[in-house]
Amino acid sequence: MTEKIIHQVVEHLRTMPDNLQQEVLSFTQRLGKTKIVGNSGKALLEFVGTISHDDLELMGLAIAEDCEQVDLREW
Repeated sequence: MTEKIIHQVVEHLRTMPDNLQQEVLSFTQRLGKTKIVGNSGKALLEFVGTISHDDLELMGLAIAEDCEQVDLREW
């Protein structure tokens, strides 16, 4: 974390009432205990090339046909 961010957080905390400062403290404590779940990019490299070229073409066409269009009447 950069010193600039720490300084900004401290400045905001100084203007908060005690109960909100306590909430921020509790929140940061919970964040510190949070475990990051997921796979690294390296773990996914084993799947590179497993989708055939033909399937990739079909996926690209489906995206182009269905996802790249705006229906102004939809909203």
